[in-house]
Amino acid sequence: MGSSIKIHHSKEVAEALSSGAPIVALESTIITHGMPYPQNVETAREVEQIIRDGGAVPATIAVLNGELHVGLEDETLDELANAKDVMKCSRADLSFAMALGKNGSTTVAATMMAAHAAGIRVFATGGIGGVHKGAETTFDISADLDELSRTAVCVVSAGAKALLDIPKTLEVLETRGVPVIGFGCENVPAFWSRDSKIKAPYRLDEANDISKLIKFRETFGDHGGMLVTNPVPAEDEIPSDEMQVFIDASIKAAEEQNITGKDVTPFVLQDIFERTAGRSLATNIALVKNNAKLATKIACGLTD
Repeated sequence: MGSSIKIHHSKEVAEALSSGAPIVALESTIITHGMPYPQNVETAREVEQIIRDGGAVPATIAVLNGELHVGLEDETLDELANAKDVMKCSRADLSFAMALGKNGSTTVAATMMAAHAAGIRVFATGGIGGVHKGAETTFDISADLDELSRTAVCVVSAGAKALLDIPKTLEVLETRGVPVIGFGCENVPAFWSRDSKIKAPYRLDEANDISKLIKFRETFGDHGGMLVTNPVPAEDEIPSDEMQVFIDASIKAAEEQNITGKDVTPFVLQDIFERTAGRSLATNIALVKNNAKLATKIACGLTD
């Protein structure tokens, strides 16, 4: 993102950038595409407050009327939550939304782009995109993976969304030189579930060790980002064996209705929500909050 791009910082984020205080970036699709109003605003504010309580500053990222915002004031967050026809922006869409004066919420890839342009090094999200099942014939692979390989931001998530092909996702990340850390776990989590039964390439048990790793990778200058996988709290998880039944049924429903491309993930997530009677959304909210706590500790460690 070029230096000529104008970024609107919230007052809180502007002060943090000026003083060198720790900042945690947040995406905005959870506000526009993740849940209904007013639950979307309530959850966004709760996540932001978790970051403040941990000693850092939240920077929710979005496009409003074609302008890039890093950090949203209260009224701006409300405006986004109530906006109609909001684009869901990944890397390919971000410039399009800005050029045409549209509203856009940012996915993992676009949030990483904007965070990096603003000088923010840590980003908390729910789950990343990855390699879709059947990608050997469809070539359906999320732009999040290439973004992790090129953009120097640490992404804290509960792993790849469990409806994806997790082994192939890890293989692509390894090929692109992206370190994948299991935080306090031997196996990477599977979003709603704590254990995918797939071994994490690395394990770290202290947030400060992740901060050290970020600092050291930055000395190379061109090493891209890194992925921290953080299991959802045990009391909030849906066990993987139980969850797989719902996932398989929802993917089958998508195939039967000829849902393809970028429409697959939102369709499947909504279908799973209905099949689990809302449990999947409750788990999603819990894991986002848990990731915000860890990301805050990592960001604070970067200022030590």
